[in-house]
Amino acid sequence: MPARDRLSSWNRFLRNRFRIGVKRSGASIYPALQMTICAVGAYAFAEYVLGHEGPLFAATAALISLGFSREPRTRRVLEVGIGCTLGITIGELLLQVLGNGLWQAAIVLFSSLMLARFLDRGVIFTTQLGLQSLLVVLLPAPEGGVFTRSMDAIVGGVFALIVTMLAPRDPRREPKSNIRELLSELSAVLRQVADALVRSDSTLAWHALVRARSTQPQLDLLARSIRDAREIARISPAYRRHLAELGDLRGSVGYLDLAIRSSRVFARRTTSVINHASLSDTAVDKVSEVINDTADAVDILARALGGGESQPTRERHLRQARSELAAVGARLHPASLDVHDLYGDALVMLFRPLVVDLLEATGLSHEEAVSYLSEV
Repeated sequence: MPARDRLSSWNRFLRNRFRIGVKRSGASIYPALQMTICAVGAYAFAEYVLGHEGPLFAATAALISLGFSREPRTRRVLEVGIGCTLGITIGELLLQVLGNGLWQAAIVLFSSLMLARFLDRGVIFTTQLGLQSLLVVLLPAPEGGVFTRSMDAIVGGVFALIVTMLAPRDPRREPKSNIRELLSELSAVLRQVADALVRSDSTLAWHALVRARSTQPQLDLLARSIRDAREIARISPAYRRHLAELGDLRGSVGYLDLAIRSSRVFARRTTSVINHASLSDTAVDKVSEVINDTADAVDILARALGGGESQPTRERHLRQARSELAAVGARLHPASLDVHDLYGDALVMLFRPLVVDLLEATGLSHEEAVSYLSEV
């Protein structure tokens, strides 16, 4: 590769990394402020109120419990507190039996790590248990006894929970944003499939399949964000009233997951239908129209589930999305779409589960959703 091309490639790479870094840093300002205030507050409380000298574990426990990780905070707090206490206990017991030294430290650390993995799969729990048992063997006990560090860890965890409860940020914001992004992708996939049919371009349909498959990280992120939001709502008095709405969102996400999976199957079948030229021009027009109408309904559903409007507005959007999806379902019969080929029949039949999944995402039961489909 010529030097100029290498330099250009490096410039693009650095610019991209810079943009990503700026975006990531901007999104982390609020969590970083939370972590800073929480860690300093926990340290100050342990030092000035409890009288512990240099309570670093209060600050580190607060940082770990809040963190930038998407693991539930309550679990992290418990892992830090219990892991720290249990690690100190094990370290102290083995210290009495083995004494201190490097080979004793190796035995203590290995035993602690194996016990931690036996008790729980949590990475933080394992790390805390192993670290604390090791420190007991290698370092002199702090003033007040070895369990002073355990108390500091509990202080840090409690401060993290308090900050979480008092956080002014609406826990619904992130999952709703993730839902909008996911449904935007689903809508784009459907429109791309419809466009592929109109153009008779199987490669474009395959690209739609690849795009649908690439939504899995978004689905995983959405599930985690709803789980975290529900946890915050449960422990925060200010947001407990949103638990029911978050529960509805969690139910809808399960059906959206199924709809995404159905879209992948449908896109793959579309590729085969195009390759076999299985649809007449009239059928192509009608099927593509149905797909585009479904994409329009998905856009409305995104506003209903991912918008920040009031409850009446949200319900209105849900009813509108349900109505449009029901209209699509009533047309999903091969004969109604001028489809008279086995490949085309299969394509229409594969689209029906996707519409049912979307109808269920609007709040209908499975039986109610199926009742909107045209009988075959």
